[in-house]
Amino acid sequence: MPDVQTTTTIKNTDFEVRSLDSICVNESGLQHPWWYLLKYTAAGMVLGIVFVKAEIISWFRIQEMFRLQSFHMYGVIGSAIAVSALSIWLIKRFNIRTVYGEKIDFHQKKFNKGQIIGGLIFGLGWALTGACPGPLFAEIGTGVFTAVVMIASAIAGTWIYGALRDKLPH
Repeated sequence: MPDVQTTTTIKNTDFEVRSLDSICVNESGLQHPWWYLLKYTAAGMVLGIVFVKAEIISWFRIQEMFRLQSFHMYGVIGSAIAVSALSIWLIKRFNIRTVYGEKIDFHQKKFNKGQIIGGLIFGLGWALTGACPGPLFAEIGTGVFTAVVMIASAIAGTWIYGALRDKLPH
């Protein structure tokens, strides 16, 4: 393992991020060379291709969903929920561990009214722009460069939320 010369730590109440020159450290403390992250880039590219082929990035498909004119997007979202529920059940049922042998823990989240307000704001943005944050990078990959405005807006909204988080209703 190479020596790490500089470390930057950003602390938050939800997570801790460490940026290291030549080593990537995750929350479990495992250390990997930076190029281990390339597998996530490859997975993201495959996901982007799937989004394009399934028409998930289509403004028209999203508008059809919000106008209740088509089942397409509801089918996609429903399929994702079913796969996620099955995956979580399998992980819990068979005590499946990570590829490094670590236990996978699921933590209960406390419900608060801010989740309703945030969901409404998210849905409004989704309906107005015709774009969910997930496929925005796939849109850029297909030449829809106006998605840069939506990405910048999402980043600004996240930053504003972070700045106001403690002052918002719980």
